[in-house]
Amino acid sequence: MENKFDITEGQRIEGTPFCPTRETIWEFCEASLDYNPLHWDDEYMKSNFGKTNFGGIIMHGMSNFSLITKMMTDWALPQGGIHRRLETRWKAPVKPGDTITPSGTVKKVKPTEKANWVVVTVQVKNQQDAVVAEGEAMVEFPH
Repeated sequence: MENKFDITEGQRIEGTPFCPTRETIWEFCEASLDYNPLHWDDEYMKSNFGKTNFGGIIMHGMSNFSLITKMMTDWALPQGGIHRRLETRWKAPVKPGDTITPSGTVKKVKPTEKANWVVVTVQVKNQQDAVVAEGEAMVEFPH
């Protein structure tokens, strides 16, 4: 039986842009039970954190994780793939009013007896093309 798998190294994956608002950040506080004042308290966020001042509330880093997961599932599932792993690092804060967009590039395709495993380098960029999160995902495409 011929394998019709046609994902190749270097292939690009584009995700859906997201514009966080104060409301979506608050909704994530409620859904995750993470009420860290970084995400809702304007007065608290006027403070300096060591050498850092964010200049206002910031989105939960896990929201980047969610955007990447949606992108990977939207790409893999219609092709019979299963998103198996995701590791990310936060690089910069995201604020209400930003527009962030996930993307990925197929880094490696490894055929095995039971599946094709695909490693994807992933990142999220803001409207100024700055990377706010980056990492690596793995997808299994069973034969």
